[in-house]
Amino acid sequence: MTDFLVVGESLVDIVQRPDGSTLEYPGGSAANVAVALARLGRPVELATSFADDERGAMLARHLNQSAVGLVGDPHRLARTSTALATIAADGSASYTFDIEWQLPEIPEVGPLVVHTCSLGAVMAPGAADVRRLLERLRPQALVSYDVNTRPAVTGVGPEVVQAVEEVVTLADLVKASDEDLHALYPADTVEVAVERLRGLGASAVVVTRGQGGATWYGPDGRVDVASHEVPVVDTIGAGDTFGAAVIDALSDLGAVGGRLPGLGSSEVDKVLRHAARAAAVTVSRPGADPPYRHELL
Repeated sequence: MTDFLVVGESLVDIVQRPDGSTLEYPGGSAANVAVALARLGRPVELATSFADDERGAMLARHLNQSAVGLVGDPHRLARTSTALATIAADGSASYTFDIEWQLPEIPEVGPLVVHTCSLGAVMAPGAADVRRLLERLRPQALVSYDVNTRPAVTGVGPEVVQAVEEVVTLADLVKASDEDLHALYPADTVEVAVERLRGLGASAVVVTRGQGGATWYGPDGRVDVASHEVPVVDTIGAGDTFGAAVIDALSDLGAVGGRLPGLGSSEVDKVLRHAARAAAVTVSRPGADPPYRHELL
């Protein structure tokens, strides 16, 4: 039985470089988080879906090579989902998606942490199953949720905001970028949006700002950390790596296996710095390629 369960989409990133060349990389927000946790040495299983096709085989190899286990049969789709990622000169990525999503049947599991994210948490038909799974596991597991909005797929209308907020009500820890919060609540400041999420039940909200660093908002106030300055190849998978490294650091503190406990500012600072280091490695190389633990020592 694994201690870490990640739930959500896997897909293939078709990366279009500024010079017009294209390369394909295994990815998807949930798959990236699972791979990052596994490379940090955590026993992790992924509940996801892809097709029994060439790109699905690429995903299966990638997950297997990083020792990510699969929960249930992932072969639920007619074709493996893709994301066309166009890389700008500064390394930032914009996306066009061709995606389907279903949650496989999940056997009886008892993880210490369950993480969900992005499209898998809000996109039908799998989203309702994800919420039911979180409700089932919440009594014994820390629930982590990365908002990671994808307006190109879901839009950002009231129904999307409602879907996000329904997951937030089940989460102990919520991660969102400042861009995510602006997409959901364009009239609000980051601080107002964070208080809205915390008012729904999240104990802590972590806001990432790319090169502007990250902030933890918890019951005892906020903690800020700077990003690590590295040459940026592309930003694919950086947020997913950051989120996985937060979970990894919380596990080191014994802060998993139920509701998120109160943490001191020094402990939170340690969590965020670990996550920033991990994300910096990912942006320094192409595609969603999270670091192994030895690379952070």
